[in-house]
Amino acid sequence: MEAIARLNNVPTSPRKMRLVADLVRGQRVGNALSILKYTPNHGAAKLEKLLLSAIANWQAKNPDEKLEEADLYIKTIQVDGGRMLKRLRPAPQGRAHRIRKRSNHVTLVVDAFNSEVTADELETKENAN
Repeated sequence: MEAIARLNNVPTSPRKMRLVADLVRGQRVGNALSILKYTPNHGAAKLEKLLLSAIANWQAKNPDEKLEEADLYIKTIQVDGGRMLKRLRPAPQGRAHRIRKRSNHVTLVVDAFNSEVTADELETKENAN
């Protein structure tokens, strides 16, 4: 059973957040947490907290199952553009340049590997990432 966590209006451009999201897409949860912990990008800390929230949501949905035995992985991670703050920066000769301060929305879905998944399907998923 999958669990969803969302993070809205993160004050980072979507392009910079997608660079970090691509590192952990399709990874197992333990591996993804270690990647995010040692990634120096600004968005990595926010994604790490979001992943921990998704794990907690999964535990709340599945109180009977143990986290260690579940073998969780990141099923999908999606970064969308959020609202854009528009500011003006003074330029020479009385002009002004527009500055767009971008933000993003992140949606993360965590799921457990099913026992029905064969080893061949698992290898193709890992090789694709």
